[in-house]
Amino acid sequence: MHELSIAMSIVEMAEEESERRGGVHVSAVHLKLGALSGVVEQALLSSFEMAAEDTSLQGARLLIENIPVRVFCPKCSSERQLTSIQNFSCPVCGAPTPQITCGRELEVTALEIIQ
Repeated sequence: MHELSIAMSIVEMAEEESERRGGVHVSAVHLKLGALSGVVEQALLSSFEMAAEDTSLQGARLLIENIPVRVFCPKCSSERQLTSIQNFSCPVCGAPTPQITCGRELEVTALEIIQ
């Protein structure tokens, strides 16, 4: 379960940022999670609770923004959202679309803090 190591890294990063800001309390961590990131959302949420236990982030929320897979269609010359991650073809014209423009994200985007 690599979600636990990811959650531990998120907690560690948030604690370091809290310390840099004078020990502020982190109440929530915002995360972008792409459909192709290889991370199971529910497992990450559970792991975050475990990783935050007995740390300054205990009780903090992990708020996940799910990012769909978007690809660039060479035939349409346009970015499109895939309807299925099993079929990498343009949902409009059906052309193969190997160029992924988003959907791999695993990125902390913000911390909510209480001073």
